[in-house]
Amino acid sequence: YGLYDYLRNSIQQLELPQRKAALIVPAFETLHYRLTFPKSKAELLSMLDMGSLYTFRYHVWPKGHAPTDYAKWRTATVPYRVAWQPDFEPYVVVRRDCPKYDQRFVGFGWNKVSHIMELDAQEYELLVLPNAFMIHMPHAPSFDISKFRLSAGYRGCLQTLKEEFHQDLSRRYGAAALKYLTAERSL
Repeated sequence: YGLYDYLRNSIQQLELPQRKAALIVPAFETLHYRLTFPKSKAELLSMLDMGSLYTFRYHVWPKGHAPTDYAKWRTATVPYRVAWQPDFEPYVVVRRDCPKYDQRFVGFGWNKVSHIMELDAQEYELLVLPNAFMIHMPHAPSFDISKFRLSAGYRGCLQTLKEEFHQDLSRRYGAAALKYLTAERSL
């Protein structure tokens, strides 16, 4: 409730049109198909503490959202900056002129990860909003995630695309892009 207005106000207060910043909307999830949506951060925290909500994908892919620093978010009252980490894939609000999603990553796998890497390579600030949140509702697995899970060929193609993407980042950003390649190899 009120997310749209909060985002618009945050964009103005943080002078987003004049700076390179990605506003991170912390993501949560429920395992219930029906949910009374929390009307405030306090309600969300209560639901989180009671176990009816969870931080997004904490049980299957914690690296995707862990850099959001949910422990800090719980008590934050002002936006705070976080650093890029491998496999970070938050939901973000950015200016229209930001880098587009890489079209190689359609279907399942690496669309948000590659986008955040590109934003980081262009020195975007990654700012977590203290009073914004979204809740992912359960749904049947997509056709594309099923292909990813069942097809070694699909996973192999995705790996090839990741390698091409890293090469492209190296060409565009030089030595600054080495941290992405190093991070990938250490995983």
